[in-house]
Amino acid sequence: MKKLFFALMVLGVAVHSNAQTSGPVITWEKSVFDFGDVVQGDKVEHTFKFKNTGNEPLIITNVQVTCGCTTPKGWARDPIAAGQSSEITVAFNSLGKFGKQNKVVTVVSNAVNPEGAQISFLANVLEKKSPN
Repeated sequence: MKKLFFALMVLGVAVHSNAQTSGPVITWEKSVFDFGDVVQGDKVEHTFKFKNTGNEPLIITNVQVTCGCTTPKGWARDPIAAGQSSEITVAFNSLGKFGKQNKVVTVVSNAVNPEGAQISFLANVLEKKSPN
């Protein structure tokens, strides 16, 4: 009975692993970026780099943000072939923000790995000092 259970476990892992690697896979160089301290009103941006480590073309259909202060730009509209790299630039406008910020960006694509669907950035927005 133990041998049967072990065989089924190994088979399940093999099937799961195969399902994960069959198709496009988005692999981020770094999925979280920390801008550190920024002053209210600063506009900053970061470029997230990734590679399609799968075996089929990756198609990004949308890049969604959770706040009007965050803007995605510069993402590929054409399919990204297996083994090819690309990038998504995200801009953050700190106007009207204060304190620690954690913004999530959702990448809608045909990637088979759900963990590749989100990137995020952090910032600590400091109050703008008025000139004396």
